Amino acid sequence: MSKGISYRVREFQQRVSRSLITMAGGALRSNNAPTQLISIPGSEQQLSQRHARSVIDLCLRAGEAMLATGASAADVVATVLRISTAYGVSGMHVDITFTSLTVSVHRGMNEDPMSIMRIVKVRTIDYTRLQNVYWLIDQITGPDGPGDVDETREQLGAILTTPHPYRRWVVTAGKAILAAGVVVIFDASFVLVLVAAASAAISDLMTRRLGLWSVPAFFAQMAAAAVTTAIAVFMFWLRSVGIEIPGSNSPTVIVIAGIIMLLSGVGLTASASDAIGGYYVTATARGLEVIMMTLGLAVGISIVLSISLRLGIPVAVGDSLGESRSLISGMVGSAIIAVGFALTSYVRLRLLPLMAIGASLVFAVYWVVLPSAPEPGLAPALAGTAAGVISYLLYRWLKVPEGATNMVGIIALLPGLALYRGIYALMDSEFGVNEALPAMVMALATGLGLAAGTTIGGFVARRTFGFDRSAMLALRRSRTPR
Repeated sequence: MSKGISYRVREFQQRVSRSLITMAGGALRSNNAPTQLISIPGSEQQLSQRHARSVIDLCLRAGEAMLATGASAADVVATVLRISTAYGVSGMHVDITFTSLTVSVHRGMNEDPMSIMRIVKVRTIDYTRLQNVYWLIDQITGPDGPGDVDETREQLGAILTTPHPYRRWVVTAGKAILAAGVVVIFDASFVLVLVAAASAAISDLMTRRLGLWSVPAFFAQMAAAAVTTAIAVFMFWLRSVGIEIPGSNSPTVIVIAGIIMLLSGVGLTASASDAIGGYYVTATARGLEVIMMTLGLAVGISIVLSISLRLGIPVAVGDSLGESRSLISGMVGSAIIAVGFALTSYVRLRLLPLMAIGASLVFAVYWVVLPSAPEPGLAPALAGTAAGVISYLLYRWLKVPEGATNMVGIIALLPGLALYRGIYALMDSEFGVNEALPAMVMALATGLGLAAGTTIGGFVARRTFGFDRSAMLALRRSRTPR
């Protein structure tokens, strides 16, 4: 009798122990699917080879057009996935390595997968063409559904081969207007406005000619910076020999205008966006390109400054340039810069007023927050955030490419003065490295602040105003950790 009771007691204790262990395990173990997918599962759909090839070709051409004009890697991947989903091709994998775009489709266990790579050979800025691509993509993914894939490919081909909206001399005029706007921001004389515009036009013509001769971009950048600096040095020399041109009291702004015109702001912004989106290989490649172009700029300026200082020409950096900016001159100059950059990047003429207003508003934000945010890069980051929000709203309402509005908004804030001060300090003294370091750090902080601000502003705007469902799903897939 006692043995039976003790057996039941032990059995009850074992059940209680097992129940407690089960409860503890249930509290620790998860029964849900992983929150982050390791890979996109393949589909068992039986796609014809003809249809799959047509869709892949369409995706590659659209992705190449976006990547070539400065779109971020995440946006390119999301767009490609939206197109493939609209045409019933699931299980597509997309990989971007800055100069190439690879698309792979799993067509089920009974068919071989298809993988095609396309090299991005051209790097240009043509926002009219990019805007037409956006319109076509919205038509494909719209509520009416996509049309025939072959007809869509023909439409995309027509977009990519359409001539520019205006002639090349208009682009040169746009760069001249951009440089003139920089001088207006610093509230300089009308003479310097004209000289800066002329030097920008000469630099653009030289850069174009060197490009036709297949000269590497580094040396073309160096030559353009050297020409701009030489014009400013020539004006310093005229003053030193007693030839005073009315209104030529600050030739430094000519160099600053050239620096801002030649700085690779598009690449810096896209590099920061790729890094934030998790595409570190592409971000690194873009960042290296920006570094090389900036080094070419610095070398060109350094060569001319070194020669001028050895010849005894009294070249100087005006310390009053940074404090002479006012709200009115800044907003007017930003609007002029916006018009100039819009012309250089082939933005439609009817959008120029919007670009000018947006750039003025971004500069106003920068001017208002600067007294309360004196830390390096903070005020530019806040202004860049405003530019990012405005850019996304214009893209959502008018399909104006975000890259165009972003650059129009922040190009007036690029650190031309800080970079020039650093280069000048480096060449002016044997202890130039120590003297140049603060200015170089300020320039780097400003550039990174602008890039990060535009990216964060676009991110906040997307989350606030939302995507359509297909775009949101594609973006989640494109940013899945790999």
